[in-house]
Parts: sequence; structure tokens; C-alpha cells
Amino acid sequence: MSTPRKIPAPRALPESQAFWTAADDGRLLVKTCTDCGKPHFYPRDICPHCLSDRTEWLQAAGTGQVYSFSTMGKGDAAYTLAFVTLDEGVTLMTNLVDCDPKAVAIGQRVRVVFQPSDGGHAVPMFTTV
Repeated sequence: MSTPRKIPAPRALPESQAFWTAADDGRLLVKTCTDCGKPHFYPRDICPHCLSDRTEWLQAAGTGQVYSFSTMGKGDAAYTLAFVTLDEGVTLMTNLVDCDPKAVAIGQRVRVVFQPSDGGHAVPMFTTV
């Protein structure tokens, strides 16, 4: 029997605290600029597209597709890192969980799940649908 992989506790900064609080509640938030209308990830106060400071949190659907992935290790110790592009258009680095790494494919649909971290906030990860 394998020991579950420990997920390090994320560092919650003031500008990302709402993101982590929502994750604890099982919700995925994405920052969106109210000036240019573009979403962005990772959570930050300044829009990377137009440099506006007028951004707001919007709840994401929590669905998307695998953009790229890599499985590390083997057997029970294997884990899969992936870039997932959300339906809202942003791409984030994450883990794929509760799925067979050998069956993962680029373009495959995924949905968010929240995993506990080691003494910190829940962490959004994805599983195949």
C-alpha cells in the first residue's frame, strides 16, 4: 500500500487570499480585468494584459482540457503534472489526480477537484472526465 503524496501548503499572499479561501470552500476563482475583459492566472492585482489595477474575482466553471503533461516516477509513487487550459481561457500548472497516467492525453477534458495540503489551504487539481 502506498503512502499518499504530501502536497506542500501554498503560500497565501494578501492578493491571493480570496483564491485560497474559495479553494477551501471547493470553488475555483480566476482574476478578470474589468478594463480589457481578459482573465488571467496566477492571481494578482494588476492585469498582465493592459496593466490596469481594476480586476475582480470570477468563479470559474472548473472545467477545461489538458494542454501538456508529464508523469514523474513510476508505480504507486507516480504523479502527473499538467498544464490545463480552463474553459475561461487561462492556462495553469496543476496536478492530475485520480486517473490513470497512461490514459491521459493532450486535449482530454478535465474538471477541478480540491485536495488537502500539508497543513494549509486546499489545492485545486484536476481529474479526467
